[in-house]
Amino acid sequence: MIWTLALTVFVSVGAGVYLVLSRDLFRCVLGLSVLGAAANLVLLASGRIASPHPAVVPIGQQALGEAANALPQALVLTAIVIGFALLCFALVLALRLIQLSGSDDAEQLRYAEPLPTDPLKPPVTEAALDPLHPGFDTESRR
Repeated sequence: MIWTLALTVFVSVGAGVYLVLSRDLFRCVLGLSVLGAAANLVLLASGRIASPHPAVVPIGQQALGEAANALPQALVLTAIVIGFALLCFALVLALRLIQLSGSDDAEQLRYAEPLPTDPLKPPVTEAALDPLHPGFDTESRR
């Protein structure tokens, strides 16, 4: 049972990282959701999932040493609800960002952030990203 869960976590983390590294904005958001589900599986595995004894102990009896731990189950249930709300909020933000910018490409969104005349936040330029360019700023990269 634990090996099946470990393999499921491995596949979930792999799929989540693959989606997060995509240039598509929706894939990035869904990848973060998959990584959250993998973290929930890891937390659930810490609560003795293969125990045949229930987590609830009747009144008047002592707690069993091999009983399932109810705390990780409660934490995972709460994390699922919070993760779903966060996913919905992130998808709405991504949809609005796509409507305003006209693109869902993460690279194009990165270059579209600040205006060239903004004195507080200078724009990202090709010269700032390319270390072989003569205008590359090595002092700000340290």
